[in-house]
Amino acid sequence: MTRYGPMFGPDYTFLGVPACDWQTPATYADTDVVIVGAPFDGGTSHRPGARFGPQVIRGTDYLPHDGSRPHMAMRVDALTGDLTVKDAGDLEVFSGEIQRSCTVIEDAVAFISANGAIPLILGGDHTITWPDATGVSRTHGKGRIALIHFDAHADTGDIEFGSLYGHGQPMRRLIESGAVRGDRFLQLGLRGYWPGPETLDWMADQRMNSFHMSEIVERGLDAVLDSAFEIAMDDCDGVFLSVDIDVCDPGHAPGTGTPEPGGLTARQLLDAVSRICQELPVVGMDIVEVSPPFDHAEITAMLGNRVVLEALSGIARRRKDGDGPRWKRSTPLLEGRGTRPEQPGQSVGE
Repeated sequence: MTRYGPMFGPDYTFLGVPACDWQTPATYADTDVVIVGAPFDGGTSHRPGARFGPQVIRGTDYLPHDGSRPHMAMRVDALTGDLTVKDAGDLEVFSGEIQRSCTVIEDAVAFISANGAIPLILGGDHTITWPDATGVSRTHGKGRIALIHFDAHADTGDIEFGSLYGHGQPMRRLIESGAVRGDRFLQLGLRGYWPGPETLDWMADQRMNSFHMSEIVERGLDAVLDSAFEIAMDDCDGVFLSVDIDVCDPGHAPGTGTPEPGGLTARQLLDAVSRICQELPVVGMDIVEVSPPFDHAEITAMLGNRVVLEALSGIARRRKDGDGPRWKRSTPLLEGRGTRPEQPGQSVGE
């Protein structure tokens, strides 16, 4: 079996799960989730280093790397028994070539998805969500997956630093291509001072649904998730989950490229990821922007590792209980119309 392995550092799998080769479906037959690394940070606009993210997400843990993690609350072991998880290593990406790297990532994700496994991609900067979600849409159909996006930033820029591609533009490229519908795009945790009014107007025109931190503080995270779930599961077959670690306050995730004060706590993020994966049909996921060179005492690396474990445990709990619907709408759907900072709640039609 051929396996590229990590591009940076020693070759080990996520907490010791079995290895596989993404190009050889027989090596992950009957596997529920295939983890793959995308160590690309060539789209970074500020602090680099997310290329080292996959390695630290895989290995930062004080427990043995024995391929087993029983979840105390959910009563499942997502790595052994209740879910089958394998790690395909890192994709060979090319830091100076965004489009070439994105093609490699998209083709690998699409192949894994087409062969029946949920791809879980370890980034890397947020550029990779463009090929990640596009690859999943090639299996499930354009416009058939909703995208739930945790981030401090909207990532809907058009031309940034003279380029159409980078970690500030993947969501615009996804919507423009038709891979994901704007009105089934749910963004949670936005805050700060970018993007500007022109981009916010474009987002509103696409009927994107953006839940700012101010709205999360006012309404509560669970209420915002309820609203997001209403929209995500209307006329879509599955959900792609994208977690930018900078959705958390820098005190909880200092090791990231573009930190923005005032974000979610680590506890809030883990609870939200767990709930999404238990209640919704997640068909793909990525975690991005973990930058070890700017981390302190492995705070961000540990959080990244736990985001993956909470997601896997949530999927395992859902599989164990049966894959039928969990979340049911209790009120009529309120269509999103996009949101601007001066219009809190507009994302859910309030």
